[in-house]
Amino acid sequence: MDDPLRHHGDVEATPGLLDLAVNVYPDPRPAWLDDALRSSLDDVARYPDPSAATRAVAVHHGVDADRVLLTAGAAEAFSLVARRPWRRPVVVHPQFTEPHAALEQAGHEVAPVVLPRPFELEPSLVPDDADLVVVGNPTNPSGVLHPREALLALRRPGRLVVVDEAFMDTVPGEPASVLGSPGVLVVRSLTKHWSIPGVRAGYVVGDAPTVHDLARAQVPWSVSTTAIAAATVLATPEARAEADVRARRIGEWRDHLQKGLADLGVDHLPSSTAFVLARVGDGVHARLREAGIAVRRADTFPGLDRAWVRIAVRPPDVVDRLLTALVDL
Repeated sequence: MDDPLRHHGDVEATPGLLDLAVNVYPDPRPAWLDDALRSSLDDVARYPDPSAATRAVAVHHGVDADRVLLTAGAAEAFSLVARRPWRRPVVVHPQFTEPHAALEQAGHEVAPVVLPRPFELEPSLVPDDADLVVVGNPTNPSGVLHPREALLALRRPGRLVVVDEAFMDTVPGEPASVLGSPGVLVVRSLTKHWSIPGVRAGYVVGDAPTVHDLARAQVPWSVSTTAIAAATVLATPEARAEADVRARRIGEWRDHLQKGLADLGVDHLPSSTAFVLARVGDGVHARLREAGIAVRRADTFPGLDRAWVRIAVRPPDVVDRLLTALVDL
């Protein structure tokens, strides 16, 4: 591959394979979400205006609208952050690699902090002179949910802490979220929990001056009319209730997967989200593909090697196909 940091699970889920590589909720979308997406086509003859959706997201989270910026998925948010003139940006690994890749693409030299297993955040490992710290919570691919207090301990004068909460909606009640805290920029994705990765919908919530600076660097009309419609409807009480149902269902499916791995003696980390990081052994990723099953290779995440794979949480009947394949292997 040209750049391991730009390797993502979607390239693993090739046609004909059972997909346990992509962390997208597998069940059908709610009818009200599909209705909103389809209705948005009535407005595509006009340039998109995110102001109403921005206000809806702000009300949803109980913050002022000038602290919210809609983005074309979380990936655009990381790109906007990377365009600022950082002196010493730090990315805490293992975690989603796109923030690191975006910083390098913008010409920055990234100082990685690679956590030892069990990959739990230790604020003292971050250099004091870091003016940007990026960390995931819950973390992709480890599934670790860092305590809110540990994340807030990263704050320093003159430092921006960016917390990737793309999977926070898979955690019932979101107790570890730092959204709304001063000195922190939270990045959220609307695509995974709602099965709309093609829509490219996300947003950031942070201090108003930081959000203003990011907005100035944003390409005009980067957030589409359809993404705006998604953000608006997903900020409603109805969506909040459905999100919690989905999060609890993911928890049940995850328990089944983790019990199955434990019964087989497969080394893995306890997860809090929609995937499980497992140490299945070198070569097993390729052999699973030969058996018709796609899991996400994990050696492209700094701090992990070819023995690790990330397994997306799926309903028990799908998970059982994976477990049977592991027995056969």
